[in-house]
Amino acid sequence: MDFLVGSDDEGRSRRGANTSPGRDSGGRRGRRRKRRRNRGGFLAPMLAIIVLVGGLGAAGFYGYTWVQDVMTPDDYTGQGSGEVVVEIKDGQSASDIAQTLQEQDVVKSVKAFVNAVGAAGKSASLQPGEYAMRKQMSAAEAVKLLDPDKRLHEKVTLKEGLRLADTLKQLSKQTGKPLREFQQAARDVRELGLPPYARGKLEGYAFPATYEITPKMTASEILTKMVDRFNQTADKDDLQSKAKALGHTPHEIMTIASIVQAESGTEEDMGKVARVIYNRLDGNPPRELAMDSTVMYALNKYGIEATHKDLESKSPYNTYEHMGLPPGPIANPGDDAIQAALNPTKGDWIWFVTTCPEKRITKFASVESDFLALKAEYERNKVNGC
Repeated sequence: MDFLVGSDDEGRSRRGANTSPGRDSGGRRGRRRKRRRNRGGFLAPMLAIIVLVGGLGAAGFYGYTWVQDVMTPDDYTGQGSGEVVVEIKDGQSASDIAQTLQEQDVVKSVKAFVNAVGAAGKSASLQPGEYAMRKQMSAAEAVKLLDPDKRLHEKVTLKEGLRLADTLKQLSKQTGKPLREFQQAARDVRELGLPPYARGKLEGYAFPATYEITPKMTASEILTKMVDRFNQTADKDDLQSKAKALGHTPHEIMTIASIVQAESGTEEDMGKVARVIYNRLDGNPPRELAMDSTVMYALNKYGIEATHKDLESKSPYNTYEHMGLPPGPIANPGDDAIQAALNPTKGDWIWFVTTCPEKRITKFASVESDFLALKAEYERNKVNGC
């Protein structure tokens, strides 16, 4: 029973005063155990924090990688391969263009191209046209090929005074498109945008100039471009109002301009040639125009002098036989000839003769005797030169 009493006493002594050596030693051991427990209690939260921070770091790394993957759009690498012609249309935004490029498998994503355009600072410099691109290019490389200087186009130049038939031949030659396509387009004028006063005829209204032609343009689109240019010129020259002031229709002015273009040796002569035409039309009494150029047009011939047989033509374009203007233009006049028809030089000339065709020298006369002298000069120059 002593050990039982001892146990009880010891238990009570641990809760009582600690004056005995035995009891003091037991107390120290208790405090050491408590300190060990305290150290264990501190390390556990620290380990938990370290694990948590490590987990957050890993999550942050993988989260950052995920965001990067999401924010970086799909893009091809390199300069691509093959060739594809891409058309950028007027008014398209960078996003619209990107959509077209993606559809043709030039770039991998719309976002990649839009980003590349922004990075290159070229959002405002993308211009309509046709461009040679490659399949599966990086967006940055695609942007480089959309330089306006790299547009696919060729310049086609049509000189003033060409007849429509010759204009179509030149267009075919310079573009490589079949002549029949231009001839068909010239007959089907409904889509060309001709003004109402043209009477459904393209002759005279295919404005001569230099045009940029792209490979995908059809014959009809090319001719439409030329008619558009005429309409712009007509607006600039105030053709309809000025024609009315002169007592003529715009179609008649264009007919006069075409004759002026065909008969004039130089630009300086145009106003005088126009005045001769008006003086003959408006004379009292009116005279026949008697222009060789209209006769030659009717016969599909070229030259400055019609033969006696040519003058027997019954065509309404034979202005030796028929009074007034022919039915329509005999060529496609340029702006200088149109301006001359609208603003003829003041004068009383009734005749003119190109006395030296080689040097394009034309002289004018107000009386018949002077005219006959000029004709004689021309005949001498034909034999002896000038």
